[in-house]
Amino acid sequence: MTIETLSSNRSFGGIQSVHRHASAETGTDMVFSVFLPPQAIAGEKRPVVWYLSGLTCTHANVTEKGEYRRVCAELGLIFVAPDTSPRGEGVPDDPDGAYDFGLGAGFYVDATEAPFAANYRMRSYVERELPGLIAGHFPADMGAQAIMGHSMGGHGALTIGLRNPAAYRSISAFAPIASPMRCPWGEKALGGYLGPDRARWRDYDATALIEDGARVDALLVDQGEADAFLETQLKPELLAEACDRAGIPLTPRMQPGYDHSYYFISTFMEDHLRWHARRLG
Repeated sequence: MTIETLSSNRSFGGIQSVHRHASAETGTDMVFSVFLPPQAIAGEKRPVVWYLSGLTCTHANVTEKGEYRRVCAELGLIFVAPDTSPRGEGVPDDPDGAYDFGLGAGFYVDATEAPFAANYRMRSYVERELPGLIAGHFPADMGAQAIMGHSMGGHGALTIGLRNPAAYRSISAFAPIASPMRCPWGEKALGGYLGPDRARWRDYDATALIEDGARVDALLVDQGEADAFLETQLKPELLAEACDRAGIPLTPRMQPGYDHSYYFISTFMEDHLRWHARRLG
């Protein structure tokens, strides 16, 4: 599989690049960004941290505002940020143009409902296709992977990590949608992509996966107390209750005064990267 380099810039001794490729899973071109630390440029295979973005975002949000490169350069971490959904001519969107469904709102599912099933395959794209691409084109140690994300991307990181515990040594999230089955964003998305049978939704709900037996060694979650979506959409208490019942060590950090923005994410990005680095070895 070939990739096209759209941009490449030196940063903190490493290289920040953006790439495009034709995806077999989504049937569209997909764009992603990669930061290679100096150690990788020197030829070392380095651990990979995946970052999944939230509603309305692309790879560019964290690439431009995440403030991760200095720490990744120090720790020798490759940082990969894919888009949130397929895009392009013919890709179906929300018929009313709403921000919380369709383009920019793929929810990291493999859709089964028409007309979304043909393109909205972000689960398979993130779990299988893009890792294969990264392994084939970059000096990545695919035996040392971590996954993290924000909001809808936090939901994606938690569910992908819980479904694939052997693939990821660590999982963390910023303000994740903790239980899409029990919030308006999630009910709309899962119903639209997967249909009305709620039993089929459980594979895309972190709390349900834990209730159904998924286990990991530890989770780190940061949540802003001033987040406008905290009570209606994110519901971190549901994840905490599920982890407590399952005996999963969860570090839930409520951050006073912080909202849902990248001011919040960039403040605690270094903490998350160092937490992952300790587990990636």
